[in-house]
Formats: sequence, structure tokens, C-alpha cells
Amino acid sequence: MKWALISVYKKEGIVEFAKGLSELGYGILSTGNTAGILRENGVKVKEVSEHTGFPEILDGRVKTLHPRIHAGILARRDKKEHLETLTEHKIEPIDIVVVNLYPFEENPSVEMIDIGGPTLVRAAAKNYESVVIVTDPQDYEWVLEKLKNGDLSLEERKKLASKAFALTSSYDASIHQWLTGEELAEVKVIHLRRALKPRYGENPHQNAAFYVANRADYGFANFVQFQGKELSYNNIHDASAAYELILEFDEKPTCAIIKHTNPCGVAEGNDLKDAFERALSCDPVSAFGGIVAFNRIVDPETAASMVKTFFEVVVAPEYTKEALEIFSQKENLRVLQLKPWGKKDSLTFKSVVGSCLVQESDDKLYSNLEVVTKREPTQQELDQLVFALKVVKHVKSNAIVFAKDRSIIGVGAGQTSRVDSVRIAGMKAQMHGHDTKGAVMASDAFFPFPDGIEEAAKMGITAVIQPGGSIRDKEVIAKADELGIAMVFTRMRHFKH
Repeated sequence: MKWALISVYKKEGIVEFAKGLSELGYGILSTGNTAGILRENGVKVKEVSEHTGFPEILDGRVKTLHPRIHAGILARRDKKEHLETLTEHKIEPIDIVVVNLYPFEENPSVEMIDIGGPTLVRAAAKNYESVVIVTDPQDYEWVLEKLKNGDLSLEERKKLASKAFALTSSYDASIHQWLTGEELAEVKVIHLRRALKPRYGENPHQNAAFYVANRADYGFANFVQFQGKELSYNNIHDASAAYELILEFDEKPTCAIIKHTNPCGVAEGNDLKDAFERALSCDPVSAFGGIVAFNRIVDPETAASMVKTFFEVVVAPEYTKEALEIFSQKENLRVLQLKPWGKKDSLTFKSVVGSCLVQESDDKLYSNLEVVTKREPTQQELDQLVFALKVVKHVKSNAIVFAKDRSIIGVGAGQTSRVDSVRIAGMKAQMHGHDTKGAVMASDAFFPFPDGIEEAAKMGITAVIQPGGSIRDKEVIAKADELGIAMVFTRMRHFKH
């Protein structure tokens, strides 16, 4: 008789699959709960303990770990000696193995570490030329159809084996992480699954793929795309930057507009439409073709205002039905929903040549707010400074942000000198008609010289927030005092390279 061994934690679809195998002439071997469910549903089942002649022992820790099982799986059908050994020991071959594993990540503990399951999976996957290994309930239907019509091809068997080893490697990675208990352990095992294959990478001559952390449930791990063209590599990169920035804001309706991972418009508003229009006014030239992110449900009024300008992607926690209907007028606009809202990765990864840098996420804003000048900022200035600080931590270093009325009005990003970033922020603000007089300025790192403060004063900046920590802090503070500028130290740098 041909045998199929079935031992699954996830029971969905297994009864129908087992019935189909029985109809094709397979005898069903099974254990524990799986055997009970199959039997209750009219499937003839032979217990593994009956097949091996050895009972389950050690509270079920040892069930399938037996030569009669593993020899039946591992024997090569094209090797005469293997088949003779099976005959000598009266072992019947097992041609199909259907296994999925205890959900360790849902309830990590020693008793949830599956031993027999991964052993069966690996054994069957190793011998994929002779044994069909099925680990995903989504594969039951097509595998059964193939068997009804003859057999699986070698490539199809190989595909199932590859999927099986991906499962066991992911499972082992989860156990390893739990046992080490360290985010930055000596060995870091990361399991990713491909979610998308964009047409190309940053440029058309580069191949690319988009992977998400296995079983992650935040950010892009479970995004929903309502409409629009296929996401590109750069779309995903920019949308992720927009998502991270907008998570800084939850008190008021807020909109962020991103271009090449840098914010070119961020504003709070009385409502979401107001926030969007204020964000757009920051730098409408740069905003063209950008990524828009919201921290509230997008309503039809906001959507109607948005479709007047060309954008690549919009990201939000939710949309009204009417808003989606309005967005449908722009069929190429990619409309993304990212939920649950508010959770970030605990680690960030950055590739370097041949290797990888890993660090904790920059999920803090400041250590403390310390006024270091003779003049203290007003409460209004302080509110603006904190707003600007939330934005500047998401701007490429050297980073400077000018803000006024809970909106950014100028950004200096990615320059090799900080004073140049100040000049660029002022230039961008004035270019788009913003009055910098009375605005505040945030810097992602300390000012190495007083020149940045001098430039800010020329543009009417009244208060500055920065980490401090320069050997020339006293000179910088003295210059601020001389110019009547209030300065606050945060004692926390926010480089973003």
C-alpha cells in the first residue's frame, strides 16, 4: 500500500485533503489530535504507534521518531540497496508527508518547541525526488489535483521541498531568538519572505525584490493596496520614510509629504484637509510626484483636495469609501493602507558592502529640554521647537528644519556642512513665499561653529533647538545670547545617514 503520513497543528482543509488521498489509494498514517479529527470525519486512519509497534512516550515528545517512519521516508527509491533494506526490515515506504508545526511564536515555551514535526519535514524534503512534502494548507488543492492527474513533476516536488526548508529555518530562527533573549545577539538569524518583486530597483538596470519579516504585523508587512500601479522599489522606500515620520504625530490631524525619503512638507491642521493643504504649501514644487502620509482616516474633502496635484503614493491608516471613490479618478495613484498603526521595528538594518549594520530604532525624541540661553523660549516657541524636532529627526544629515505655526517652511537636507543646510532651509522658505521672521529652527546635531546661528538670525529665526555637545557650545550659546535667540538643548542627536 502507498502511505501518506499526516500530522498537522493547523487543521484547516486537512479532512478534505486526507479524503482525497484515501480515494487515490493512499493509506493514512497519523498521530494524536490529527488522527482523531480524521477518524471523526470518516477517514480511515492507522495510528503511527500501531504502524511502528511502539507507543507514544514522554508525554508525546516521542511519537514519530522511529526507524520504521524515517526509513520509510528517507529510502531512495532509485537505490536497490535501500529498497532491499526496507524489505529486510519489513518497512513500507511513505510517499507523502503532510506536516505543519506548533505555533511557537504565538506561545514561546520549551513545550512548544516541535521536534518530531521539523524532523519529518526535513527528512521528506531531503528525499523530495521520492517523497511529496506538504507544509502549507494552501497547497493541498493543487497537490491533490496533480496526484489525480498522474503525479507531481520533479520541479514541483523541489518547490515544495524548498518551501519546507524555509518553514523549518524560520521556526529555528524564532526559537533561537527566544532562547538568546537579545536583540543584538552574537548571531542574528533573520527570516524574510518575498512580498513583491518590483520591475526593477532604484534604477532600471538593477533587479530588486521586497521582503518582509516573517509573521511581522506592522508597517509594510500587511499593507493593503486599494488601487494604482504596481509599487516600485523607490515607492516602498519613500512610503516607509513617510510612514515613520507620520508616526511621530498623534495629537492633531497631520500630513507629511516625502520626496526621496526627505520631508518637503509637514503640517498639523484643524482637520486633515487643512493639514494637507498647509503641508503642500511648504514646498509645492518638491511635493510634485511625492509620497503623502496621513495620521487619520482620509475623508472625501481631503481626497478631493489631494487629487488636484500629482502624487505617486498616499499612505494612511484608513480611508472612507467616498475618499476611495475620489482617488479612483487618478488610476495610477497608489493608495496604501498600513495597519496596525503606531508600531515600529525595534531594530533597523542597513546594508554595507558584503555585510549589514543593525541598530535599535531611533524611537526617542529628546533626553531633556534644557534652556541654555539667557532668554527662555515662549510656550508658543517651545511648541514649535518640539514640532520641528519631530521632523528634523527624519531629514538626512546634516539636517535643518525651519517651522512656523505648526508647519515646516524650509528644509536643508543632506549637506556636508551645517551652515549650508541653514542657508538652504532659508532659501527654500523664501523661494515659496514663507516669512521666516519669527520662525524657529531645529538641528539634528550640534552646531560646530556660531556661523549657523548667525545665518539663522539674518532670516529672523527667534528660537533654536539642538542636541548640544560641541566643544564650541559656549561660543554658540554666546552668539545666540548676543542675537537675542532662545536656545534649547535636547542632549540627543538624530543623525540620519
